Amino acid sequence: MSLETVANTTAPKRKPNWLRVKLPTGKKYTQLRSLVDKYDLHTICTSGSCPNMGECWGEGTATFMILGNVCTRSCGFCGVKTGRPEQVDWEEPEKVARSIKIMGIKHAVVTSVDRDDLKDMGSIIWAETVKAIRRMNPGTTLETLIPDFQGIERHLDRIVDVAPEVVSHNMETVKRLTREVRIQAKYERSLEVLRYLKEAGVNRTKSGIMLGLGELEEEVIDTMKDLRKANVDVVTIGQYLQPSKKHLPVKEFITPEQFKKYETLGLEMGFRHVESGALVRSSYKAHKHIL
Repeated sequence: MSLETVANTTAPKRKPNWLRVKLPTGKKYTQLRSLVDKYDLHTICTSGSCPNMGECWGEGTATFMILGNVCTRSCGFCGVKTGRPEQVDWEEPEKVARSIKIMGIKHAVVTSVDRDDLKDMGSIIWAETVKAIRRMNPGTTLETLIPDFQGIERHLDRIVDVAPEVVSHNMETVKRLTREVRIQAKYERSLEVLRYLKEAGVNRTKSGIMLGLGELEEEVIDTMKDLRKANVDVVTIGQYLQPSKKHLPVKEFITPEQFKKYETLGLEMGFRHVESGALVRSSYKAHKHIL
């Protein structure tokens, strides 16, 4: 193998034009940015440098992460730190609810790290956070983007009982790549979580996958079919972007035409909503998914 060949196989892929992100603008965005800075509020939108922040904030939607910023799992795609998390902050539900009130959020998305170190997997804080948001912001609708809680039903039941408008759990990738991409997760377990939530009475369930990790088209379609069999209502499909050199490399940049194809196929399968595009993230257009 020549040096030129080695260079071509190891060099990171150059981002195509369709992945260029416009700087967030608009009066609503400016107002919320000012409030976040003034009160030192923490959102995934800002800490994760989400490409859709301006659009979502302009529509009154924001995403908050609970249970700290250290995860007990070490997924190959995720930029969140892995290690030993800090103790649970039992005042966090009120803090999140207060942030939503200050920002005047119409639709809030709440997510978290995995907390396999806790006996309840963090599900009690999850339920208390939803209750606090409801109490302080009765007009705000909610989506909870939850971990798998290791598939333990009594933990999932805590989410079901507080009845968010949408409950989401991401598959992240296709079955063949799950062990590589989500080391401590299981494809079938995630499907069972989504199936259980629906059967337990959740009105709207949702999941998401990333593309560009080496999956084949037929594998993506099979994953979408599996989600429909689990009666999932909403699916998001976006481009994987490597958070750092330590994370899994991008194998391919998916074209806008291919994303459009998946959107069309998903709607034909019966999903209520399909968000499919290079810059789509789990909470993209989340406010529409309650309809």
